[in-house]
Amino acid sequence: MGVFVCYNNHMSKDYYEVLGVSKGASKDEIKKAFHKLAHKHHPDKNGGDDAKFKEVNEAYQTLSDDKKRSQYDQFGSAGPSMGGAGGGFDGFDFSQFTQGGQEFGFDMGDIFGEMFGGGRRRSRQGSDLQTSINLDFKESIFGVEKEIRITKPSTCLTCKGNGAKPGTDLHTCEQCNGSGVVKTIQRTILGSIASTQTCNKCDGTGKIPKEACQTCKGKGVVNEARTIKISVPAGINNGETLRLQDMGEAIKGGQSGDLYVRVSVTPHKTILRQHHDLVTSLNIKLTDALLGAEYAIETLDGMMPVIIPAGTKVGDTVTLKQHGVPTGHKRGNFIIKLNISLPEKLSKKAKDIIEELKKEGI
Repeated sequence: MGVFVCYNNHMSKDYYEVLGVSKGASKDEIKKAFHKLAHKHHPDKNGGDDAKFKEVNEAYQTLSDDKKRSQYDQFGSAGPSMGGAGGGFDGFDFSQFTQGGQEFGFDMGDIFGEMFGGGRRRSRQGSDLQTSINLDFKESIFGVEKEIRITKPSTCLTCKGNGAKPGTDLHTCEQCNGSGVVKTIQRTILGSIASTQTCNKCDGTGKIPKEACQTCKGKGVVNEARTIKISVPAGINNGETLRLQDMGEAIKGGQSGDLYVRVSVTPHKTILRQHHDLVTSLNIKLTDALLGAEYAIETLDGMMPVIIPAGTKVGDTVTLKQHGVPTGHKRGNFIIKLNISLPEKLSKKAKDIIEELKKEGI
């Protein structure tokens, strides 16, 4: 990926207002404001703004440099030395900020450090990977240890990722002189454009093995299937994603990406989840509603007795405390919604009894 910068003159502007910071803002506050606005207005992003992106960068390059900031505070952006090198982005090829067709495949701090800070080596990171796992309802409530098998670029175990045959040394890359980057200067009608790219000979590491590892052929990584253990926390919801740091794509001389695991939970046949509570329903007989009774009901902790109080009405509930979703040292409740089943047919004896109840006003 190439990084380009060209130079132009500034017009008088309030750089503090551009970044949305006070005149007494610290360097850290200025940097944070710049990163936020640079991401927001990047031209390759939907809704991005080319002009604002240039303006934000122009303000940052001045206010992040003590000498330039001091001059700006005295003379403004049109003052001495404010129109020199390290300025705006007129003629900048913003397409160079995309990598593999995806926007923002880079670290903003490192990119602008290369462009304006002397071309230091930019940290490299492998791509993030995604996969999915299926859990049954009970596993999602109580948590579970799972193993998944995934094929991905992984650090070579033979050479520990440096690409060298075990027992042999690394030497400095002649192409980049150990810097990990190569630079070129192009002259165009817009002026001189500096291009900084990762060295393709050492993959940005600055070192080359004297003898290549036979397992990975000097690449430092191998594409292979590996088993990864996942600790799924209790109470995870359907559709949530677990992040496994450094378990994504491995690259030579850089940090591995992350692995994101999307969780799919199979619904229970009779139990629903409502936040930290578990809810089910129970059909009871009319006589049990009137006189009270004891039933057995299925919970995630096994079959449990449920006491139906006399005089139960339609829509009443019974709560089994601490039998819901675990939340730290506590658990939610298990709530049972009671449905009263009415008989479809009555015998003559039953009808006579009900008639007697009716006479009593019941």
